[in-house]
Amino acid sequence: MEHLKAFDDEVNAFLDNMFGPRDARVRGWFMLDSYLPTLSLTVLYLLLIWLGNRCMRNRPALSLRGVLTLYNLGITLLSAYMLAELILSSWEGGYNLQCQDLTSAGEADIRVARVLWWYYFSKLIEFLDTIFFVLRKKTSQITFLHVYHHASMFNIWWCVLNWIPCGQSFFGPTLNSFIHILMYSYYGLSVFPSMHKYLWWKKYLTQAQLVQFLLTISHTMSAVVRPCGFPLGCLLFQSSYMMTLVILFLNFYIQTYRKKPMKKAMEEAGKEVKNGFSKAYFSAANGVISKKAQ
Repeated sequence: MEHLKAFDDEVNAFLDNMFGPRDARVRGWFMLDSYLPTLSLTVLYLLLIWLGNRCMRNRPALSLRGVLTLYNLGITLLSAYMLAELILSSWEGGYNLQCQDLTSAGEADIRVARVLWWYYFSKLIEFLDTIFFVLRKKTSQITFLHVYHHASMFNIWWCVLNWIPCGQSFFGPTLNSFIHILMYSYYGLSVFPSMHKYLWWKKYLTQAQLVQFLLTISHTMSAVVRPCGFPLGCLLFQSSYMMTLVILFLNFYIQTYRKKPMKKAMEEAGKEVKNGFSKAYFSAANGVISKKAQ
């Protein structure tokens, strides 16, 4: 235990030296004073993906329909709460959409920080997205984009809550909470096969996510153009991170909704041709032959 405590102290000292003094308003909040729980849970998440896939290799996939229904409903309701609370608290504090500092809104800043703590904690809950994929043997869904997005968001938001827990930080989670209401509603409905015919709008969710990232980058850079005291390094980091998500999500969109339909069309066109002649030709030829035979 002493070695673990020493390691924890060293990690936290390193982070304090790198980022400077933490925001005193969130000291003592659950899981925030030490980075070790967040780091350990992230490592455990990655290990569970690896071990889970190995354990499920020769086992049948689990359905989990009831569990998934409750899970998706829970995340949808939590996202709705965060969206409403972020809108109300930022409105109460008179937040400036272009650039909002960390201290001028008083109690409203604390209210925003409380919601953003739930946003941070929701990223831990969302690790279950991947665990359910593992148990259902949906390995094609466990992409680099999926794991990178889930693991990085949880760790980044630990840093956000410790150093910039309000102000300009409110905008991205507000958009993301709205997107998650749509996304987890979609996931919840997709559990039921009878609903699949109504779920034609999946690709528009990806488009909405891309728009979300671009709006967040624009909002972040607006505070660089017209600064208000929000840390410049945090703004540049957030913009850079969001650009990685834009690139990865755009690649996913192209691979899923552009290349696959083209590939399918080419395969179907190939089936229509036999030895250089189309099926239509053989149908016509057979019609002529049959007529002559009569």
